Amino acid sequence: MVNVYESERLRDEYLLFHYGRPEQIHNWAGGPDQAHEFPKRIVERFSPGPADRALDLGCAVGRSAFEMSREAGEVVAIDYSHSFVEAGKEMQKRGGCQVSRLDEGSLLDSIFVEAPSEARPDCIKFEQGDAMDLRRDLGDFDRVLAANLLCRLQDPACLLARLPELVRLGGELVLTTPCTWLEEFTPRNHWPTGSTLGWLKDKLSPTFELLEEHDEPFLIRETARKFQWTVALLTKWRRVQGA
Repeated sequence: MVNVYESERLRDEYLLFHYGRPEQIHNWAGGPDQAHEFPKRIVERFSPGPADRALDLGCAVGRSAFEMSREAGEVVAIDYSHSFVEAGKEMQKRGGCQVSRLDEGSLLDSIFVEAPSEARPDCIKFEQGDAMDLRRDLGDFDRVLAANLLCRLQDPACLLARLPELVRLGGELVLTTPCTWLEEFTPRNHWPTGSTLGWLKDKLSPTFELLEEHDEPFLIRETARKFQWTVALLTKWRRVQGA
């Protein structure tokens, strides 16, 4: 089966999603403008101030890693998709890139998207990796972000079990998920048996304190007239001493 996350079309959709200016995504009156800048908004949920190390799991094409680099001395950004990781590296190296934007049918136009100017790209290390089998020498972090990742893993509980090792005592964890559990990504026996929020509380509460929960909308353009408008569940946690 072809991995859609390695396709050029999805790479360009995500580059536009992450880095596109609002007017590059849509110009429709009454459109869901509050859904723009999702990677920036979710990073802003971390408590303000400097951090030594930050980890972006499921970083996609990298905008959230750029945002984390504003305050973190080092950002490790990991995604399973080789295509996404290479796109992030391209943004890191060049500060921007050309994106093919689909209007309708086979009609495309080319636009230029840019990385945020206030970011510190030299602090970021992009790498390909599996969130369910992360390398053992990653170390621990002051901030860990996993955005829209859990419901795309075969066994998300495997990642949740690793998180206490990855987040330092007193460090912060931000999770977002649209809770779109699908058997093409996650076998049904690995889905939460109740609500996703209740499942997260059950899995994380021994070593994490829930600080906040929010609804965070985001918008992905497919064509000039078709968009994915989704509302992710965001939870923010603090690492505490386990029982």
